[in-house]
Amino acid sequence: MARNKRRGRDSVAEAVVETVAGGVAELVPDPERARAWTLLIDGAPQSHVDLDEPARLGFAYQRRLGHVADLAAPPGRPLQVVHLGGGAFTLARYVAATRPRSTQQIVELDAPLVQLVRRELPLDPAARIRVRSADARAGLGKVPDGWADLVIADVFSGARTPAHLTSTEFLADVRRVLKPGGHYAANLADGPPLAHLRGQVATAAAVFPELALAADPTVLRGRRFGNAVLLASDVPLPVAELTRRVATDPHPGRVEHGRGLTDFTGGAVPITDASAKDSPVPPPSVFH
Repeated sequence: MARNKRRGRDSVAEAVVETVAGGVAELVPDPERARAWTLLIDGAPQSHVDLDEPARLGFAYQRRLGHVADLAAPPGRPLQVVHLGGGAFTLARYVAATRPRSTQQIVELDAPLVQLVRRELPLDPAARIRVRSADARAGLGKVPDGWADLVIADVFSGARTPAHLTSTEFLADVRRVLKPGGHYAANLADGPPLAHLRGQVATAAAVFPELALAADPTVLRGRRFGNAVLLASDVPLPVAELTRRVATDPHPGRVEHGRGLTDFTGGAVPITDASAKDSPVPPPSVFH
């Protein structure tokens, strides 16, 4: 294992490499920011964390999830958030920084990864963040009815979302956990012909009446593999403001909703536990 060194005038930071349950984890220092790191699992980038500026989100999909958190309630109001998938706890740190006194639960299956992140990228002791090492769906099942303002799903195993987190039964439990008016946001990954992404939109539409999808336009057109953030709720979504924020990001994206999202779904049918499959394997070129 390579250990990081404290950065100073005459020192540099080294990557931390450690085997965890999900593969080989690497914490790679950001050459431009003194206490910022990228987490990779088996070479696939998972999270970017800036310990000095936790409200700074480095990845495009994380910024889109950050917009969802920003719009989930009036500015500054504490939230109760469930994070399915921990990574480097980036979004939990973001919510804690932007909405002090928020109460958050992280459910992360990979216990050695949790230990690595806690040791090398410690959480603010004052943040109300509880981390549980458990399967995401099993952990969700232990959250009380109507507890959460926001549920964020960002779960990947070997760069794929596990099948049991893609079904109507899973989303029904998400809706059970949400307060009335709460929001669900999921980081999804797909490429041409976008069958997985279309199926996930159809699945969410079977459970939630209000949906929006944010992604790079080339991903939505099926021209390349990439991430998309699916947003769902039982109340109308802040689509206009979300669209504005996503369009003005450093890597501008597009938001589909309403008729445009229905057309995008293209007749895909909801996924159930009986028909669920893992999300597609990303092509090797995605990470190079």
